[in-house]
Amino acid sequence: MGDVLAGNQATWEFESDALVIRFDRGNRTPRLFSVLRERRVPHEALASVTLMPGKRGTVVLHAVPRPGADPLMEAAAGQLAEHCDPYRLVLPADRETLAEYYRDELRAALARRAPSAWGAPATPEAPDAPDDAGTPASDVTPAERFLVAPPAGPQSFKAYDGKASFDGHGEVAFRWSWTGASSEKWKAGDQTFQVRDLCGVEWRSPDVLDGHLRLLPRGGEPRASQPDRDPASVVFGLGYGPVHLSLPFAAAVLAAIRTTDRVPARVAAPGAVAERIRHLGELHQAGLVTDEEFSAKKAELLAEL
Repeated sequence: MGDVLAGNQATWEFESDALVIRFDRGNRTPRLFSVLRERRVPHEALASVTLMPGKRGTVVLHAVPRPGADPLMEAAAGQLAEHCDPYRLVLPADRETLAEYYRDELRAALARRAPSAWGAPATPEAPDAPDDAGTPASDVTPAERFLVAPPAGPQSFKAYDGKASFDGHGEVAFRWSWTGASSEKWKAGDQTFQVRDLCGVEWRSPDVLDGHLRLLPRGGEPRASQPDRDPASVVFGLGYGPVHLSLPFAAAVLAAIRTTDRVPARVAAPGAVAERIRHLGELHQAGLVTDEEFSAKKAELLAEL
């Protein structure tokens, strides 16, 4: 158990190798925080930490994650309102001295992890970063993988034109509503997507006019330019797809995609490929496969080796 610093709507616990953020669940707490509940952020997932004046007699301690370290922030892509940023801890101004102490302690921990993070090697005498009045150097090297755990378990939310659900590991489904879905989506029918067939997620906050969640398939197949006509997307509207449900959904799917990307591709056994080519040749000789089809399929099989 490390030191604890309690602020408005959240508490930070400082462990030897991580920052643990626990969110309050009161009526004034943003609903996104209530859904997230707790997040463990390893020091290697952080780029920097600052302390700045806040509004109405407060100060704000702000931990900044490295690019690519947190699936939630990657999915949000800078669209979160300031008060919904899970890395901000708001404190009364009379606790500024205490906040400075923890800022410096956390900076020292980051400097020990990566001495270049603040632009100079850390020393026992001067472990902290440049003053916040300036621009502190940061470790902005993108993380090679997600270092903060995504929202766990199955996820679902109701959009304007349908319901989106994710089983938590491998499958995303869109079920269209009778009233909101476009004719293009009704013609395509309800959709089920395998995570292994996706390369990304595009989330546009429901707080803006064109808010939507769109799945990006591998291969770059042509698709409708408008999300309301694209069967690989659901659109938000007034009261639909709220941030506290749709953003954790997007983050969970994105994390599953990245996990799938890191699984080595299965390589076909040479013997199995040879047998399939032999069978293909028999079909070709029997006139059941054209010359073009034979050449294309043979090349495809050889590429599996």
